[in-house]
Amino acid sequence: MMFSADLLRDAQALLEACRMRGLHIATAESCTGGLIGGVLTAIPGSSDVVDAGFITYSNEAKSRLIGVPESLLKAQGAVSEEVARAMAEGTLRAFPSASLALSVTGVAGPGGGTELKPVGLVHLAAARQKHPTLHTRLTLGPLTREGIRLASVAAALRLGLAQAAAGEP
Repeated sequence: MMFSADLLRDAQALLEACRMRGLHIATAESCTGGLIGGVLTAIPGSSDVVDAGFITYSNEAKSRLIGVPESLLKAQGAVSEEVARAMAEGTLRAFPSASLALSVTGVAGPGGGTELKPVGLVHLAAARQKHPTLHTRLTLGPLTREGIRLASVAAALRLGLAQAAAGEP
């Protein structure tokens, strides 16, 4: 996949911010299916910052690979702030060499939406050791599946940059 110049610029900015602070990134992606990791690793030299990526599309993968509690998935549903936070925090626990974790879960469509969780609803989180986990909720509306996924990647990169820049290293 060819990424836009804007996405590549944002990925480069996140990688540089992480380099400056000695941070290593891991990702946990559901509706983006690895695109966050893909855009980060499209940048030459990203291997000194990017540690790991999980594609946790199913609830079982979220639970088994990164420790999202099954009870939380049942109570809140996979597309929720609570699960996005648990995905990011669980990724840090699953991959201790990472110091910054990005997660995304949402409804990319065109089907699968409900009245409470429509197509275009996406939750993202950025967890960092010794910092509060950041969260963003996107309500993207009737974009194409690709549009929703790429907008989610862009938002994840911005959220990661905010977390990388937060407080002391």
